[in-house]
Amino acid sequence: MTGTALIIILLAGAVAGWLAGLIVRGFGFGLLGNIVVGIIGAFFAGWLFPRLGVHFMLVNPLVTSITYAMLGAVILLVIIGLVRRT
Repeated sequence: MTGTALIIILLAGAVAGWLAGLIVRGFGFGLLGNIVVGIIGAFFAGWLFPRLGVHFMLVNPLVTSITYAMLGAVILLVIIGLVRRT
């Protein structure tokens, strides 16, 4: 992984965490917590989606990265929220 790819994943994860916090109300961890979950979700999505055969391209690579990361963050927030409630 190059340095540029790492920076893109971190930035996309930060934006995605914020967006995921807006989408998944009640499961969030506040602004900073959601940003951290978004960054983790970006790595999670980057690992999971290719293994599931999920590939798509949106307007440009950055928007696609943010969308991947947001989906990963939403999945992660839901899983964490369900585990935390039990």
